[in-house]
Amino acid sequence: MSEQIQKRIRALEKELDHHNYLYYVADAPIISDREFDELMKELENLEKEYPQYRDSNSPTQRVGGEVIRSFRTVLHRIPMQSLSNSYSREEIDEFIARIEKQTGVFPEFTSELKYDGVAISIIYEGGVFSRAVTRGNGVEGDDVSANVRTIRSLPLKLQGENHPSVLEIRGEIILSRRAFERLNQKMRELGEAPYANPRNTASGTLKMQDSSVVAERKLECMFYHVLGNTDLPDSHSARFEMLREWGFRVPDLAENRISVSRSTDEIMEFIDYWAQTRFELDFDIDGIVIKVNSERLRQEIGATAKSPRWAIAYKYQAEQAETRLNSITFQVGRTGAITPVAELEPVLLAGTTVKRASLFNADYIEELDLRPKDLVIVEKGGEIIPKVTGVNIEQRVQSSVAFEYINACPDCGTDLIRKEGEAVHYCPNEVECPPQVIGRIQHFVSKKAMNIENLGDEKVERFYELGLIRDIADIYDLTHAKLQGLDGFKEKSINKLLQGIESSKSVSFARVLFALGIRHVGEVVAQRLVEAFQNIDQLMGASIEELESTPEIGSVIARSLNSYFARSENVERIKALKNKGLNFEVEVRVNSESQVLESKTFVVSGVFEKFERDELKEIIAKHGGKVVASVSGNTDYLLTGSKVGPSKLAKAEKLGIELLSEEEFIKMAGL
Repeated sequence: MSEQIQKRIRALEKELDHHNYLYYVADAPIISDREFDELMKELENLEKEYPQYRDSNSPTQRVGGEVIRSFRTVLHRIPMQSLSNSYSREEIDEFIARIEKQTGVFPEFTSELKYDGVAISIIYEGGVFSRAVTRGNGVEGDDVSANVRTIRSLPLKLQGENHPSVLEIRGEIILSRRAFERLNQKMRELGEAPYANPRNTASGTLKMQDSSVVAERKLECMFYHVLGNTDLPDSHSARFEMLREWGFRVPDLAENRISVSRSTDEIMEFIDYWAQTRFELDFDIDGIVIKVNSERLRQEIGATAKSPRWAIAYKYQAEQAETRLNSITFQVGRTGAITPVAELEPVLLAGTTVKRASLFNADYIEELDLRPKDLVIVEKGGEIIPKVTGVNIEQRVQSSVAFEYINACPDCGTDLIRKEGEAVHYCPNEVECPPQVIGRIQHFVSKKAMNIENLGDEKVERFYELGLIRDIADIYDLTHAKLQGLDGFKEKSINKLLQGIESSKSVSFARVLFALGIRHVGEVVAQRLVEAFQNIDQLMGASIEELESTPEIGSVIARSLNSYFARSENVERIKALKNKGLNFEVEVRVNSESQVLESKTFVVSGVFEKFERDELKEIIAKHGGKVVASVSGNTDYLLTGSKVGPSKLAKAEKLGIELLSEEEFIKMAGL
């Protein structure tokens, strides 16, 4: 039986890897998302029931879940060099002439897209993903394997045959424009300032401590170089074809993402084509890379200490325009974050008319020394978000004076605050500042939160102005009598709205917690919190130390939660919502397998070898035990793995609570 189970797990892994490749690399899926999800669910269930057969590179591991407290520094086998840059045909001619003089031939060249991402080196051993390391300083970088493993377009096990025993391949981690825009939409929903560009966002994502958040952001990986290996074809273009057979996403001749050139004219033709067409891509490029195609010739040509002599980058100038900065205005987000905005004379840029551009924060304005009526240089950061990048000082009006950043909220007049270590100013008047109150209500009723139908952003603003809703709890006081007679509200629309409000009372605790709009508490964080704290009272009573010991909850989120629950108006709001019937606890449904742990109370903390933390909690519940979030005098056991929460450990030792290792627990539960 166990052999059949193991075979089924391996078969599912292989099938899911194949469908991943077809969907994310070949763009030719052959099954529906639902069918894929059913296969994945079957594999997840088998791995939970038979953890001894789970593979570290299983398709189920792409969702992340590992929390990295620090990234290990790793020495590169071969240094990761950077490319020399060029900006003209003359410089390309000089590059080719140097090679021709050294080798005595005009070699074949490849031209390919220069991805605007984060350089990465990935090693496979025996055809299986082993390690991913950032460029770092070129000599050593950070091991980000747990995060890179979540990238769906990356093969964790190579397809095909005849793989080298060790394969090192290099490429760029990128964030597509669609994924970037989805992420920024989420930031706006959270009331936070949007990210500036895909490249920096990809870089920051790759260094996140929580791999499950990395998985949600949908990074991609594009490959462009295989380190010298005598078992592979000599030509760079032929190596790409072999890599494609092994499951990698590499440039395709058929799509003109790479070309083989035998003259400068052919190289420049490729450069000129992508200068015009690059805006149609769903990811950013900032130039073209020209390389000698032959690996043998590359070895002969060699490299300097910093760059290979056989390759050069042709860099595109970012599309820019000059226009007048009429004024600087300020927007207030629902969390009170203040975003300065450049109000511009309309100007055509990268195919669209730009009238406004984000200025990010006070430091950015000061660094550029921006002043109203300046002639400013505007470009599209990552070809998406317009941004002001410079000032034409020579055209500055002599009478202009340095811009002074506002010190009071433009909407309510409250003095702004700027927290230590943060670049953004905030309005602290959460209770009465109109944009914050309206934004908080709009977030609360949104689809991913309470999903109250027929109560969109415009209606929220209107109800606020009429005094019908001044806080989220007021939504549940709306009645037929209050809405009757309002312009645009007839019997059918009133009933539909009231039904939507009533239906929202069945929304899960996790979504209610997300809907509250606590700063830094997005959908994923809310889910993790309700997994650790079974009801709102446990969560409100948790100390900063207890919050920080919760998986994926760092000090910033812990302090934000602690600060939110310390405010009396927030406590009263939660009390009012509880009285209205909203769900503030986890509904536990467990099919009990035995009562061997009956009446025993456990706290689970740390990283375990054989089980995930959530699996252990599920096992405890199935065998009659109870799991709580924090250690108290009523706790029977602290089930400890490595990196156990120090506050939990100290409290358990102080109270004389028995410490239980994973092995001891397995014996106790009879597993």
